[in-house]
Amino acid sequence: MTDRFSGAVFGPVEGPENKRPTMGEIGLNNFAPYLMNRVIARWNANLADDLKALDITTAKMRALAILSITPSVTINELSVFAVTEQSTMSRTLESLEEQGFIRRQPRPDDMRVRDVTITEEGRAAFEKIWPTMYDDFLKMFEGIEEEEYKTFIGVLHRILRNIRQNDI
Repeated sequence: MTDRFSGAVFGPVEGPENKRPTMGEIGLNNFAPYLMNRVIARWNANLADDLKALDITTAKMRALAILSITPSVTINELSVFAVTEQSTMSRTLESLEEQGFIRRQPRPDDMRVRDVTITEEGRAAFEKIWPTMYDDFLKMFEGIEEEEYKTFIGVLHRILRNIRQNDI
């Protein structure tokens, strides 16, 4: 795809001109949401393929990854962290609990809320998954310097603050 946009992406949208560049003027290769979507779709597809060999789904991997570094979370919090619908997360947790990888317990002060924790079996399962995740991560960032990566992460955090709906 040829880059045809030579103007500013962040043009003024207020004032007498009230002119926004068109999508055609910007082009897909200069439109960050499009590029982010392509990157994440490819990451998810590659990782899902690699996880098949380990007999684990992406949703289970996300839950175990989060629980491996978080002592206890609610299903709602886990859904936000994993960027997964709560209904999908509930089904995922049922399966992980059947496998003995997680434990769900009601909170003593509020029996309606369930805390989710990882078991030793769950930690062992995640330890088997982690090398695959990390190798895919390294492939994605091949040729990117450490400082560039840190800058990229900083920009992503600022973007997330601009658009997030949860304080998590």
